[in-house]
Amino acid sequence: MDGTTRLANVAWEAMFRAQATLAREFERDGDWGDLLPREYGVLYALSTAAEGLRIIDLCDDALLTQAGVSRLVSRLERRGLVERSPDPHDGRASRLRLTAEGREVQRRIGRVHARQVTKAMTRALTPTQLKTLHELSIALLEQAERTTE
Repeated sequence: MDGTTRLANVAWEAMFRAQATLAREFERDGDWGDLLPREYGVLYALSTAAEGLRIIDLCDDALLTQAGVSRLVSRLERRGLVERSPDPHDGRASRLRLTAEGREVQRRIGRVHARQVTKAMTRALTPTQLKTLHELSIALLEQAERTTE
């Protein structure tokens, strides 16, 4: 194995383990109210989409299958946190949006989660390192998106 291959693989493994470890910590120690962390993830994704999202758009964001996202969205819809409306660009599809209650729940839980993320990320990284991590993550995401188009 050449040096670049080894470095790429140990970097990936470190990044993967760090993300998985922090995700377990957030799930274990987080204050999710009566939501599951994945349900909050859907509320967060919808909070950033003014036009709403189709279920297929949520699949990538929530890292779930379409069937999994559909079941999760149905639960959120029954609880009055999410609503469906016709997609103006595709008569066969619908768009999902947060209800007023869904926005309030997302903001309330999001504030608590943001503090937890800040605490976890800043206990090991300086602001400069956080900026670098953000830039590197964006570069990886952008390149991955280009290769799937």
